[in-house]
Amino acid sequence: MDSLSPARLDDPLAPAREATAEMLKQRQHNYSLPQPFYNDERLFALDMQEIFEKEWLFAGMTSEIPAKGNFMTLEVGDNPVVIVRGNDGEVHAFHNVCRHRGSRLCVTDKGKVAKLVCPYHQWTYELDGRLLFAGTEMGQAFNLADHGLKPVHVRTGGGFIFVSLADEAPAIDGFLETLDHYLAPYDMENLKVAVESSIVEQCNWKLVLENNRECYHCNGAHPELLNSLQEFDDTDDPRATPAYKDLVARKQADWEAQCVPYKLTRLDRRNRLTRTPLLDGAESMTMDGKRACQKLMGNLQSADLGSLRILHLPNSWNHFMGDHALVFRVMPIGPQQTVVTTKWLVHKDAVEGVDYHPEQMRKVWDATNDQDRRLAEENQRGINSKSYQPGPYSETYEYGVIDFVNWYSERMLENLGHSRPDLQLANG
Repeated sequence: MDSLSPARLDDPLAPAREATAEMLKQRQHNYSLPQPFYNDERLFALDMQEIFEKEWLFAGMTSEIPAKGNFMTLEVGDNPVVIVRGNDGEVHAFHNVCRHRGSRLCVTDKGKVAKLVCPYHQWTYELDGRLLFAGTEMGQAFNLADHGLKPVHVRTGGGFIFVSLADEAPAIDGFLETLDHYLAPYDMENLKVAVESSIVEQCNWKLVLENNRECYHCNGAHPELLNSLQEFDDTDDPRATPAYKDLVARKQADWEAQCVPYKLTRLDRRNRLTRTPLLDGAESMTMDGKRACQKLMGNLQSADLGSLRILHLPNSWNHFMGDHALVFRVMPIGPQQTVVTTKWLVHKDAVEGVDYHPEQMRKVWDATNDQDRRLAEENQRGINSKSYQPGPYSETYEYGVIDFVNWYSERMLENLGHSRPDLQLANG
């Protein structure tokens, strides 16, 4: 039996790291990824270590934890995280792991507590993570100060909460400032979640993102969505018609007069924001294009604001309209299993059954999410075949997919300690 080198004993994924870097260096530009990126256990482990444990992840909204003691939890692979509003009003995040014997502290998705108390042996932590109580059983030499909760990087912007499990989190200030600017009219602290859903898709997380980054499939798959949505959101899109460009010009003049931000902003391939009109005459993403909530968000004066589309890789896309908003969170749970969470947001004073009806509000995206689930799962089944080989993306219809796959390739290579110059040039 061959003996393992010390390096391989320290890192059982070392061979997979080298193989992954080599596949990314050699992959054909503007083609889908090699099969292991979509179904291999080892490569999934690398995705979790090098992407989801190092990048900034969308976790939730600040309005979901409005007062001290409000918390939410998140599972980043095998890493449970708790996000809590502290006594100081600040948002804190910690590994949701007791410093005694490792039990999870908070076991529900959301809640409110006075202190963070481990249900196993009642070790008690302040909302800022300090250990307050461990009982007398630990002995006189035990020092509470040495056993506080381990912090997780957390930042907020525009009402969004982002966390990073990295030792040193990547830069995010520019994106947060941009979110603050675009979302200022929405008064984000005064929104609430009207309804929420989570679905488990039997496919790799990258297939979920790839499906989202193009509307090449929309005409044949999303009749409900296309009652209101434009298939593209950029007047430079080769599919953009003169009528669409005229609509954009008219709506942008209206938004300018209302001081509502709308310009297309790209912060590298990871973050993209733009406000684009819905179909002419549509105010919201509903079956009939009419508003889903009669009470508008924030200090908005009109429901006819199109959709502010916000992309944050690796795990979120969003639509903000005048009457309500949709935020989406993608979290991998296995090589071929992903949970997609959708939240519908409205003004906090909007009254269910009076200002909005949840079943009406969610109908379009419940249908769209289920359609996308089936598409992505069939994509996964085909990719698992021994006949699969990477196929070409359309540079016009699927440029968003190309951007995503290039971003993923670049970040994975960099985090693995490699580079590919053509990707870096494309990013410039």
